[in-house]
Amino acid sequence: MAVGEVGPDVTETISRATGAGSALDQLCINTVRALAMDAVQKADSGHPGTAMALAPLAYVLWQRHLKYNPSNPDWADRDRFVLSCGHVCMLLYSVLYLTGYDLTLEEIEQFRQWGSRTPGHSEHGVTPGVEATTGPLGQGTGNAVGMAIAEAELAALFNKPGAGHEIVDHYTYFLASDGDLMEGVSHEACSLAGHLKLGKLIGFYDNNRITIDGATDLAFSDDTAKRFEAYGWHVQRVADGNDLQAIDAAIAAAKRVSDRPSLIILRTHIAWGSPHKQDTADAHGAPLGADEVKLTKQNLGWTSLEPFSVPDEALARWREARDRGARLEADWRRKWDAYRKAHPDLAAELERRLAGRLPEGWDAALPVFGPKDAQATRAASGKVLNAIASKLPELIGGSADLTGSNNTEIKGGGAFASDQRAARNFHFGVREHGMGAVLNGIALHRGFIPFGGTFLIFSDYMRPPIRLAALTHLKPIYVFTHDSIGLGEDGPTHQPIEQLAALRAIPNMTVIRPSDPTEVVEAWRAAIEHQRGPVALVLTRQKVAVVDRTKYGPAAGLHRGGYILADAPGGGGAGEPDIVLMGTGSEVEIVLGAYDKLTADGRRPRAVSMPCLEYFAKQPQSYRDSVLPPGVPRVAVEAAVPQSWYRWVGERGAIIGLERFGASAPYQRVYQELGLTVENVVKKAKELLTTPR
Repeated sequence: MAVGEVGPDVTETISRATGAGSALDQLCINTVRALAMDAVQKADSGHPGTAMALAPLAYVLWQRHLKYNPSNPDWADRDRFVLSCGHVCMLLYSVLYLTGYDLTLEEIEQFRQWGSRTPGHSEHGVTPGVEATTGPLGQGTGNAVGMAIAEAELAALFNKPGAGHEIVDHYTYFLASDGDLMEGVSHEACSLAGHLKLGKLIGFYDNNRITIDGATDLAFSDDTAKRFEAYGWHVQRVADGNDLQAIDAAIAAAKRVSDRPSLIILRTHIAWGSPHKQDTADAHGAPLGADEVKLTKQNLGWTSLEPFSVPDEALARWREARDRGARLEADWRRKWDAYRKAHPDLAAELERRLAGRLPEGWDAALPVFGPKDAQATRAASGKVLNAIASKLPELIGGSADLTGSNNTEIKGGGAFASDQRAARNFHFGVREHGMGAVLNGIALHRGFIPFGGTFLIFSDYMRPPIRLAALTHLKPIYVFTHDSIGLGEDGPTHQPIEQLAALRAIPNMTVIRPSDPTEVVEAWRAAIEHQRGPVALVLTRQKVAVVDRTKYGPAAGLHRGGYILADAPGGGGAGEPDIVLMGTGSEVEIVLGAYDKLTADGRRPRAVSMPCLEYFAKQPQSYRDSVLPPGVPRVAVEAAVPQSWYRWVGERGAIIGLERFGASAPYQRVYQELGLTVENVVKKAKELLTTPR
């Protein structure tokens, strides 16, 4: 049977007796091993063993298969490589330096040090050539699935195969460890990839049978090949991770399989070449030790015991990648020039998307809501989403099996599937964690603005990719509905209490909880225009009234995070308030009700909508003081834990929130029983007004 052909069990074992390659090949491979040992030893921290084991794979992939140009890491049609096992970053850093990316040997020597471009786990935007920030295991696998989806959709939208103008044509590779495949996110993402038949997705599983605690059989006895076969993947085994010919043949076979993603299972030996630490957990997450580094270099026949020694012959062979990459990109650019002449409109559109520029008039069709349009903010969001989608073709996304509940369907956009790539709606299934990682991959690839929906309570399932999106300054948009105890009868298991505060605690995360449909319009506008970080739109299940903007402050105030809705008497900022009432989301109705009652009682309240605490915190102090005058007591109202509000209520303030879980009942009763009422806000305001300073 030929390598890579599908056998009866859909699994091929590839093994050759003579696959070691030439002496120069081995010198190049051992250069990676030596750099990994030396960098980890100097840092006295890191993971040398897996980088040593996988050096042959890296050599074959970067020398013979991967399409890239070290001089232009952002070349649009490059292949993507995602190091899902980010702790193996010295493998990637070594290869990036050796192939000629803008990464110096001095940076390798500064591995894991302050300010270096070689951090302890690979970070996109820090190191040239690193496609994704990885380290939390399994996340990079999900990112790779997202990148493959993005490539497939861009190809369907922009390629003209009949004319030979296939301008989007690249593979996505990922490297996963045992830990990546144990983590649940990889199950979710790889199941989805198999269902979608992403034929240009190729994964490598490093089967070294070692984890931090010891041998993998302490906790892991899966038949990984059968699992991936069940997902619908093409699976191959390479019996010897040092066999260059077998690795080369397996990659070539995977590239020929176009109707399924591929997994290549490599049997490797951690810390290969180390006399005392090969195949041991000691080589996983700690330096080998100075003596063992010396012995290993001698065992490998290394040219020098000096650290960070790079033989000229090895560097010259690796650096051939520069000329090869320049030729590959030049060939593509000739195709691009012909494509641009033949399809100028498509070329301009693709350039705009990849650059992240919004089209002119993208917000021209936004709906206008009036006082008679009371509705749940999730319903208003669906209308705004479709208005934007009609003008913004790069907006794509879906839901974790909650499309109708989240109102996340783009009408007429079709459903992305194995036989329908040029579609805008995604059915992620009940896979919130995988959805989050896939969204990050789509965003990393470029060309799209991805969104994903679920209930706010289930944002907990996707917190790791949300955090990585914030760390990497990516901009997926999260549509989180059923935002509070206002969902009522489903009860405390589904009623979010701590999630708003938890999301707001993430640096670079922007959380917008609009109070009514008019703020929903501005929330979506803000989300689309937002830069550097994810945005969560937090939306109600229950109906809310539309704030009469002829009477209260305009909803455009949302872009400043917090703004004055009304001042007594009569609105319009007439006079200094004696108390400030503020809230978010559906609780703004309660704030306005309390405002009316206090005004009728002769008080001078101010009503403030605070839909985005992050935006408000970024405003000048003078603006913040104009909304929340110093020395004036404040009451914050939100159906959630109070931690987010202590900064804003000050020493003389009060927070009406929740420090318990919800209950199952009609939402009006739940609000009443838990004290989120107009009467309770009025009572608390009067207490503050009558308390001596």
